[in-house]
Amino acid sequence: VQLQASGGGLVQAGGSLRLSCTASGRTFSDYHMGWFRQAPGKERDVVATISWSGGITYYTNSVKGRFTISRDNAKNTVVLQMNSLKPEDTAVYYCAAKLKYSGASSYKEEYDYWGQGTLVTVSS
Repeated sequence: VQLQASGGGLVQAGGSLRLSCTASGRTFSDYHMGWFRQAPGKERDVVATISWSGGITYYTNSVKGRFTISRDNAKNTVVLQMNSLKPEDTAVYYCAAKLKYSGASSYKEEYDYWGQGTLVTVSS
């Protein structure tokens, strides 16, 4: 499956951004989806994940209550709505897909396909 992420940009602290990831090439509902981010000099970490049906979501503690992950299987799209952004949210954000035949996961090593990344910069 090919993944195309978009929606990054520069925003002031407290602002919002909406990241989208569109999949092509395979049946989208065969995949759990995740958003990960990588700040300069740091490892790529999970931000949020969503099961193939959308029924189960996971958020890393630092974004709970601020970010929302959702998906539309009819449109082959997963969205990360980011509100109340902080400078520490600055990173390259990646969407990723994991075949659903094993459980949803927050471990990046278990994801099979990755998008190209979109840069989010939050100014203070």
